[in-house]
Amino acid sequence: MRHRPELLAPAGDMERLRFALLYGADAVYLAGDRFGMRGAPKNFSMEELDTAAKLCHAAGKRMYITVNTMPTNEEIDALPGYLAALREIGPDALIVADLGVLSLAKKYAPELELHVSTQAGIVNWAAAAAAYELGAKRVVLARELTLEEITGIREKAPAGLEIEAFVHGAMCMSVSGRCLLSNYMTGRDGNRGQCAQPCRWKYALVEEKRPGEYFEIGENEEGSYILSAEDLCAAPFLGRVAAAGVDSFKLEGRAKSFYYVASVTAAYRRAIDAIGEDPADYLCPPETLAELEKSSHRRYSPGFYLGREFAVQNVTDDRYQRGWQIVAVVERYGAAAAVCTQRGKFELGETIEALLPDGSVLPFAPAWLRDADGQEISSTPHAMMEFTLPVPRPLPAGSILRRKK
Repeated sequence: MRHRPELLAPAGDMERLRFALLYGADAVYLAGDRFGMRGAPKNFSMEELDTAAKLCHAAGKRMYITVNTMPTNEEIDALPGYLAALREIGPDALIVADLGVLSLAKKYAPELELHVSTQAGIVNWAAAAAAYELGAKRVVLARELTLEEITGIREKAPAGLEIEAFVHGAMCMSVSGRCLLSNYMTGRDGNRGQCAQPCRWKYALVEEKRPGEYFEIGENEEGSYILSAEDLCAAPFLGRVAAAGVDSFKLEGRAKSFYYVASVTAAYRRAIDAIGEDPADYLCPPETLAELEKSSHRRYSPGFYLGREFAVQNVTDDRYQRGWQIVAVVERYGAAAAVCTQRGKFELGETIEALLPDGSVLPFAPAWLRDADGQEISSTPHAMMEFTLPVPRPLPAGSILRRKK
């Protein structure tokens, strides 16, 4: 193995960035308020990007800014000034997809590394080599590749080119996310970060001469979601992904909650740390698999990694599996008690579980609850209220308390 793969986590806003760093990410990827492929998250102002870069670098972590939309003529005219401003902030890399953006980035931010986005659809070694020749330090491979195909790219691509691949999260029914369905149906362009996710909707057939009559495209009693893909989970065979030559393991989820970011990052931190000098000896830690069931997700699949015959890509319904609910975040610890901020109501007497930043889990049933005034209470009904509860052992700030639904 060339080196231990990087764990790259999503950050949709400052809170999610802090939790990604706290729970074990080696690097984060995020977007400014323009030119990013995720329009739903809050994203970062220029001032916040500057703060984020300082936070990451102070922690010895890396930060990548996405500039990976497909800009129109009007939009690209604003890009030189934006790139020059990003250059002053000093991220570790820019993630780009459009050749014009790549060219302008080399001109207006020449010191910054360039990573070619999965939106570019790189599926062979020649494309990877061409990206390197154009100035890319890294390519984010298309999500449709098998492990064997990735191995072939690694063997023939330039040795100095890094390879990044998604290992967890939502999958798109379109090739590398290049989809016009949302634009066609809603006017919201997925290639500019505004996808309405019509692939997740329930569909039926209607016949021309019988308007108003809808016929189920039968899969089961829940109906049919013929375009909606399962979620990717490569944790069980992560050693094989490392052996294929992937340098950076990417977690999808810039639009997901801070709890999702913390939980999934902690799970993959344990998994990556379990990869030894010989990735063939990798055994997925049971704690990783248990933790991945405690974040919101659709049914898991290996994606395309193990071959098309294993890539069961459409789900029988579009419902997330949400078995756990966050109830609080620990702000500080002292005198055998934790001071917390409420994130969901729970009742005295319920068993809860603490997820610590090192990925360990501590179940307990608190004997009492007190509000910010020190008065005993029986529940935590108010959003973001401060309260205190006894804990069996010290809990670091940023620990997350949750309960099973």
